[in-house]
Amino acid sequence: MTIKLLAVGKTDHKQLNDLINEYIKRLGFYIKFNFEIIPDLKNVKNLSEIQQKEKEGKLILDKLNNSDVLILLDENGKQYDSVGFSELLQKQMNSGIKQLIFVIGGPYGFSPEVYHRANSKLSLSKMTFSHQMIRLFFVEQLYRGLTILKNEPYHHR
Repeated sequence: MTIKLLAVGKTDHKQLNDLINEYIKRLGFYIKFNFEIIPDLKNVKNLSEIQQKEKEGKLILDKLNNSDVLILLDENGKQYDSVGFSELLQKQMNSGIKQLIFVIGGPYGFSPEVYHRANSKLSLSKMTFSHQMIRLFFVEQLYRGLTILKNEPYHHR
């Protein structure tokens, strides 16, 4: 199984990118992982929130195959502790799917079409974080979840 993280917009924070890349490198020892950035929309100041979500939604949906399992990183999603998240990963791996895709949307969230296509929603916290920070938190939790499944000492119980 491949796990992919899609994120709308790039981050210009070098230190943040360095940390994200460190965890992406570590993930390579456990699973096939891809991180893909969907470019920022042009002229967003001329678009309403709804128009922006619709345009970003189309770009997200264009990246998906019919067989992909799609989980949105969404403030209203289900919350897990790290062990629970590792169990979710194991369940997905056992299901025989080819690709599990997690998506970090733009600043206004997702279009109705993306919500409709999604298999589920995941919340990393009740707090609000920048979209750039969520990338780091997600790849770290993915790494943590995989080390839990391998009974490695990264996560202390």
